[in-house]
Amino acid sequence: MKIGLYFGTFNPIHIGHLIIANHMAEHSDLDQIWMVVTPHNPHKQKSTLLDDYHRLHMVHLATEDFPKLKPSDIEFKLPQPNYTVNTLAHLQEKYPQHAFALIMGEDNLNSLHKWKNYEVIVNNHDIYVYPRLHSGEMDNQFTNHPNIHKVAAPVVELSSTFIRESIKNKKNVIPMLPHKVWDYVEHNLFYTK
Repeated sequence: MKIGLYFGTFNPIHIGHLIIANHMAEHSDLDQIWMVVTPHNPHKQKSTLLDDYHRLHMVHLATEDFPKLKPSDIEFKLPQPNYTVNTLAHLQEKYPQHAFALIMGEDNLNSLHKWKNYEVIVNNHDIYVYPRLHSGEMDNQFTNHPNIHKVAAPVVELSSTFIRESIKNKKNVIPMLPHKVWDYVEHNLFYTK
């Protein structure tokens, strides 16, 4: 089976994440998409993150009606801060029967050369890239790389940061979140302070 790994803090998961993940599941050769909840991105302030369990639970709520989308807490068990190359090595060892690919936006592809051991990643794993409005020019070394696959997924300019700020400012964000996720956020008064 070919598994696409869609990494994110999912703080919170929103409809943009689901649109991209579902598009990859339905319109590429990926069999499943694992929504990998990152416990702590080395490039983000931990203080802005909800508890790992809450973010994982929201991904469960958001994906339960999508059989090809699976929540994953694989990085919760790895040393922190963690790097993608370590996660891929761990997954390959744990699930040798699967091939693992990465899903990322064009903006992330443009900074891939800054990732730890990025050559190992790009030479051993397919990377499925979805478009972003403001991503700049693609890094030349990746333009014709055989493992880089540009996918004409819908462009969704929606961010978890915007949603958190909107909730804090008492704006209606219901259309931006899966229904069960909104109920969970509202019930727990998340992002209100």
